[in-house]
Amino acid sequence: MNEQILNKLKILAESAKYDVSCASSGTSRRNIKGGLGNTVGGWGICHSFTEDGRCISLLKIMLTNHCIYDCAYCINRISNDIPRATFSVSELVELTIEFYRRNYIEGLFLSSGVVRNPDYTMERLVRVAKDLREKHRFNGYIHLKSIPGASREIVRQAGLYADRLSVNIEIPTEENLKRLAPEKDHQSVYLPMQYIQQGVTENMEERKKYRYAPRFAPGGQSTQMIVGATSETDKDILNVSAALYQRPTMKRVYYSGYVSVNTYDKRLPALKQPPLIRENRLYQADWLLRYYQFSVDELVNDTTPDLDLEIDPKLSWALRHPEFFPVNINTADYETLLRVPGIGVRSARLIVASRRFSRIGFYELKKMGAVIKKAQYFITCHELPEKTIHELGSTGVRKLLLPKSPKKTDERQLSLNFQDN
Repeated sequence: MNEQILNKLKILAESAKYDVSCASSGTSRRNIKGGLGNTVGGWGICHSFTEDGRCISLLKIMLTNHCIYDCAYCINRISNDIPRATFSVSELVELTIEFYRRNYIEGLFLSSGVVRNPDYTMERLVRVAKDLREKHRFNGYIHLKSIPGASREIVRQAGLYADRLSVNIEIPTEENLKRLAPEKDHQSVYLPMQYIQQGVTENMEERKKYRYAPRFAPGGQSTQMIVGATSETDKDILNVSAALYQRPTMKRVYYSGYVSVNTYDKRLPALKQPPLIRENRLYQADWLLRYYQFSVDELVNDTTPDLDLEIDPKLSWALRHPEFFPVNINTADYETLLRVPGIGVRSARLIVASRRFSRIGFYELKKMGAVIKKAQYFITCHELPEKTIHELGSTGVRKLLLPKSPKKTDERQLSLNFQDN
């Protein structure tokens, strides 16, 4: 690898680090005889997680950090005086193959600044994916960022070569997006999302008729919103997420705590550090919407439009609704069990399956993975609990469950690894 390529790699990997939507779940493109790479099986290397929970490495890179837009929150805005670089299509293809052969990566996450126009930029991204698939028979994971404003034809081509496509909303409301990024609007984001959804739907029908028809974006799509750069409340953000999850192809909404990269722009808040705890709470709330059958109004409302930063959203809901508890572990249905702090999806399923054969106590719950420290105040079983939320009160339980002292931990990692709560 020559010095020129290394220099480009350093610049463009650095420029790509603020995009967090790079998980590689939801697809199972396997290797073929004579092929290279498999989705199941330094600079620019990021860790992500597959659908089965494995940690894998992706080459996270930009095709170019030149951009015609002047978005206030972006490090690559046209008005910034930063080192610029551009990979040719062949250079990036060869770099990906070289990294894979050295066992540095298992896939590619590719984005780009917008040069000339959205279609021109998107066409170059598609050419990278096409060359990897057709010339090098690369079967590893490919995630392409769809450029806002790209045409239907280009997005359709991208879906034939990429495992997942994504278009970043960035700012939850149109008003604030126009204030910070005057050249953009939400329509330019939602239209490509619609094209992706239509492509997946049509492909599903085609594959019913033709078994070996090529798959279209089998990993679906994702998006990202910046948290803390504008005045939106958690309720505003989660309402946007809930609406997006109504789309059958939307697999994940990512939340990125705003990093003050352009401190000179007075339209942006002067934050000393990214709001990572808030980001973490939004991920937890997002998980509750997707897997725990909660609605946005149950987590945040007009009275409390923001999530509690001291405790997780499910515990916060439970403390506000003591009338729902205690829950009898041996008789409650699955949906009710999911509402108990300390009991996750896996634990709830094990409880429902196991109690057909014997009654369940605290020991059995712990073996099933329930967090007894939390759950004990909200449940009953054939053993008598010492005290429940009714004896201690919501304030008493809150004091018992609040951390005694702040722990030194990687909050960004917390935001990406939601545990049963």
